[in-house]
Amino acid sequence: MKEVIKNFSESGKKRSIAPLLLSILWLCAIAGLGFLWNLGNIGLVDETEPLFAEAARQMTVTGDWITPYFNGETRFDKPPLVYWLMAIGYKLFGVNEWAARLPSALSAIALTCFGFYTLSKIERIRNQEETRRNQEEQFSPSPTSPLFLSLPGIGSALIALNPHTIAWGRTGVSDMLLSGCMCLALLAFILGYVLEEQREKAEISAVNSAIFPNKWYLTFYLLIALAILAKGPVGIVIPGLIVLCFSLYLGNFSQLWREMRPVTGILIILAIAMPWYILVTLANGQAYIDSFFGYHNFQRFTDVVNKHSAPWYFYFIVVLVGFAPWSIYLPLAIARTRFWQRSYWRRQARKDQLGLFALFWFACIFGFFTIAVTKLPSYVLPLMPAAAILVALFWNDVITGKALKSRRKNSESTQNNLPRSLAINISLNAVFLLILSGAIFYSYNWLGDDPAMPDFPAAIKQSGLLIAGGAIWAIAAVSVAFLAWQRQERWILTANLIGLAAFIIFALTPAYKLVDTYRQLPLRQLAQVAVQQKQPGEELMMVGFWKPSLVFYTQESVTYYRSTRGAVNYIRESKNPPTPDILVLGYPKKFVEAGLQPNEYQLLDSRGAYQLARVPRKAF
Repeated sequence: MKEVIKNFSESGKKRSIAPLLLSILWLCAIAGLGFLWNLGNIGLVDETEPLFAEAARQMTVTGDWITPYFNGETRFDKPPLVYWLMAIGYKLFGVNEWAARLPSALSAIALTCFGFYTLSKIERIRNQEETRRNQEEQFSPSPTSPLFLSLPGIGSALIALNPHTIAWGRTGVSDMLLSGCMCLALLAFILGYVLEEQREKAEISAVNSAIFPNKWYLTFYLLIALAILAKGPVGIVIPGLIVLCFSLYLGNFSQLWREMRPVTGILIILAIAMPWYILVTLANGQAYIDSFFGYHNFQRFTDVVNKHSAPWYFYFIVVLVGFAPWSIYLPLAIARTRFWQRSYWRRQARKDQLGLFALFWFACIFGFFTIAVTKLPSYVLPLMPAAAILVALFWNDVITGKALKSRRKNSESTQNNLPRSLAINISLNAVFLLILSGAIFYSYNWLGDDPAMPDFPAAIKQSGLLIAGGAIWAIAAVSVAFLAWQRQERWILTANLIGLAAFIIFALTPAYKLVDTYRQLPLRQLAQVAVQQKQPGEELMMVGFWKPSLVFYTQESVTYYRSTRGAVNYIRESKNPPTPDILVLGYPKKFVEAGLQPNEYQLLDSRGAYQLARVPRKAF
């Protein structure tokens, strides 16, 4: 008897451990491919990434963790959280590209894993309800799908593996950190929202509920505070707008207000986020307020900053390309929420309102930044997880057969045909992949002549990467069409996923490396030459372009002049220079424009399109 009990206990443990191990392996596979694989195999990409990386490095050098600096000047563009995390990475792993990008990668990984957890939690609650209902009505339970075809498996894969999230999750800037904090907060909110419903059903009252909200609402406030430290007021404005619109639509704003204890939440946010804002204002005064709040927040919303203007339909294109290939199914996934049926949604249990919440999450961010005058692709990064949840819910219905059942209930036909809308979307999926394949095949003809890497178009054509990339998507398109013809629609998502993974491994990553070789590597090499050749007190100048990576790789101050005439005037007007010579880095034509003859300066090295020379000041 004891042996039987022991065997039963061990088999129960195996059954409970196996799904956990599979989930961990799944998350490691998609997060590793998307964000950690070859994370530091290319140099920092000009022009934005080195600004963050160098500001963090200067924190470690100066010991000033309040005011960020770049190249000897204050940098008030962003709050300090990303700099702090990068600086910690430098302390642990050294000053390198991998450490600079690690905060972005970890943010994306945390979002992927917590997305998986959230969908698993809500799916488990829904399955428990369905099991109880089946037992009462004596129905047999629905067959379970493998992990990668389950709601958490699909949702986490779509959150991680889309071009927009992969790009920013591998870039050392603040955008992925903001998106991670903001989206984690929204996922925590929906968990807290569902938890309150479960408490009511179980008639459980939380300890100190009169003061403190439930643990997930507290997590929501904590993450909002971190989002504010990641990028400023937008970290609370966007999540607050989403929750407000969602609750007003459902008519439960008053109830939600009581549940969330916003006074407690605001105190938590202020306690975490405000100290740095107070300290940096005390250290820098009105200059910080005008630069950060005036220019980098208010003016970006009301006016065009740094020439980043775009037409009103800009973000439609960004979502189509940035969420490809899943974006093809997004309109149908949105339509299936039937968001216009307000009375229907008000009757639904909270556990069934995830799709509606994801829609408000998507729509509020999309609308907010469409209204904003300054437009950048990274601004809509936080809506990608919402799009992933919408498409995952839709495909979960397709895979489990709920979409077909719903179709048959509304139709007199008993034939086992796909809904017309789904069949059209699958056809568009195949066509889209074919168009993508053709665009990659012929993209060589569209590559412009970048003066920083004039030999790149020929190099990428000879590499065969365009052929490999186009072939991968062509095969994926044929696979989608074949699976649709064979009525194996549940595997269509898998065909897209395999195609995307193959494209990342065999085409995109090698292409990144090639771009780095022709665009950034020459600058890194000349930076090392400059460090070796630079004499004490000698000034280093870049003429004709702004490449902040030179500051990071030389760890020296650099004087920048886009205009050759401005550089010449600056050198001529310099009083009491510490050395008679100056190191100049630029295109060869810039030396000609400055009126310099080859015998008037010492050419130290030439790499790619650039050359580095020591020029006597008197030559100007």
